[in-house]
Amino acid sequence: MKLETLSVRIGRDVEPMAGDVAPAIHMSTTFERDSDGEFSRGYSYARADNPGRKALEQCIAALEGGHDATAYSSGSAASLAVFSLLRPGDHVVAPIESYHGTAKQLRDIIGPMGVQYTFVDMTRADAVRAALTPATKLVWIETPSNPMLNVSDIEAITALSHERGAIVCCDNTFATPVWQRPLRFGVDLVMHSSTKYFGGHSDVMGGAIVTREGGTLSERLRDYQGTAGNTPAAFDCWLLRRSLTTLVCRVRAQTENAARIAEFLSTHQGIERVFYPGLASHRGHDIARKQMQGGFGAMLSFCVRGGREEAFAVAGKMKYFTRATSLGGVESLVEHRASIEGPHTVTPQNLLRLSVGLEHADDLIADLDQALASRS
Repeated sequence: MKLETLSVRIGRDVEPMAGDVAPAIHMSTTFERDSDGEFSRGYSYARADNPGRKALEQCIAALEGGHDATAYSSGSAASLAVFSLLRPGDHVVAPIESYHGTAKQLRDIIGPMGVQYTFVDMTRADAVRAALTPATKLVWIETPSNPMLNVSDIEAITALSHERGAIVCCDNTFATPVWQRPLRFGVDLVMHSSTKYFGGHSDVMGGAIVTREGGTLSERLRDYQGTAGNTPAAFDCWLLRRSLTTLVCRVRAQTENAARIAEFLSTHQGIERVFYPGLASHRGHDIARKQMQGGFGAMLSFCVRGGREEAFAVAGKMKYFTRATSLGGVESLVEHRASIEGPHTVTPQNLLRLSVGLEHADDLIADLDQALASRS
């Protein structure tokens, strides 16, 4: 099945009792046990499983082309689930430029537990090769990266990692399975912050991990999910599964807007540089063309001529871009990332990140034009 069909059909069976076409919300925290002590209907307690969560996980796994998926209460909970696979003495290779929360987990939670980590420039396969050690058990890829849209060669890094016996997890939040399916390039795990494009309406939090194959990794993640208890609520699962039905059309329309905006900004005199893998001038453009499926996503960043104050001034003049954290919703957002990321940021102080929504591209471009008027 094509992605459009998968997003509508998988995990949305007609309810057997009343014939509901729209899935029900299963709010119960506990389920009836059989008289012989078994749970023949498959459910015992909401932390262990829930019909709505199972449907959501089935759909996410299908969209990524994976064997299984586990859902969590946030994207951070999902990344922490992957890091839970590590043990003291293990080593992680991670991007020097990525979502700052992922790096913070390594520094503040995983590192103190005895796990070593190395941050490298993931756009250079030779840097990844040099960072790998006999203790490396996990290589974390984020591509395109947050917030500078750097592109890593998934296939090359995965091959290097597997040669050393390390598993590979790719954060695919920015690209979504609409434009990129990392499992096709051999990665073992795909991570998503479901809060973003999967939810798509800025009204629900979630995270997910997809496994390429069944077996130990899948079983350990499933066990961790139930033991840690950081699972999404029943209503959150329902919201996410409902939103997935429109994922493909939303992301495609948002990407069309982003491509137009990137082209506009790339010729604007008030802009120093635009970060968007769809531009031929982007240093990762050729790799993005190889591993992204016909589109380059709806995220982009740009550096305003000047510094931090000039960037804040431009953001403050925007009317159709809301100044807010997060991304992937139907509304367009702008954010000064360096001020969010803290002391370890590698993001330029004059950089603004755009999450492009579903407003008309002409209106968004006009808004950017007037906000940048003083920078021309």
